[in-house]
Amino acid sequence: MKIYDWPTGPYPARVRIALAEKNLQSQVQFVLVDLYKGEHKKPEFLAKNYSGTLPVLELDDGTFIGECTAITEYLDALDGAPTLTGRTPREKGVIHMMSKRAELEVLDAISVYFHHATPGLGPHVEIYQNPEWGFRQRDKALRGMHYFDGILREQPFVAGEAFTMADITLIGGLIFAGLVSVPVECEALLAWYARMQQRPSVRNRITMSEPTKAA
Repeated sequence: MKIYDWPTGPYPARVRIALAEKNLQSQVQFVLVDLYKGEHKKPEFLAKNYSGTLPVLELDDGTFIGECTAITEYLDALDGAPTLTGRTPREKGVIHMMSKRAELEVLDAISVYFHHATPGLGPHVEIYQNPEWGFRQRDKALRGMHYFDGILREQPFVAGEAFTMADITLIGGLIFAGLVSVPVECEALLAWYARMQQRPSVRNRITMSEPTKAA
């Protein structure tokens, strides 16, 4: 399998963490796609992923799977013993709900702030920007952090008693917050994030491989 990504990106981090949690690092080759050169928006990459986003998983049969949730679902099911996306209908429902909330309320909101209210990926990539919308989304992310702070005051992980895809998604959001200097001022959320950074899958997500350059 191949993973097309950018090693320090918050969205690629989600798949890298999932790979490490499932101990699948040795089964993939990482292929570097340069975001700052806009390689993810060029026709040859769009042929792999219509949405022009990273990461993308390429299977040995030539199938391309985009979207972090879909890739994580695939990886989690490979060994027939899912640990990240839920085993029972209830677990699956709660994990997917909380992962989607982490995506919408924190990660994606910070992404919009980055692309619209900061220099983002530079003038060659950021063709249109709406700073007002970007700052509104930053404020949404701050509210989202307070929501998750409340959740994490009551339970050890985002979806309950175990580490799951929902935690990975929120980790991605806080990675992005750090990259663009969005403050995290929530005690329980910060304590949870400190614990998450002690997990080898999170701590070693960038150095787990030496990506090759995309052809």
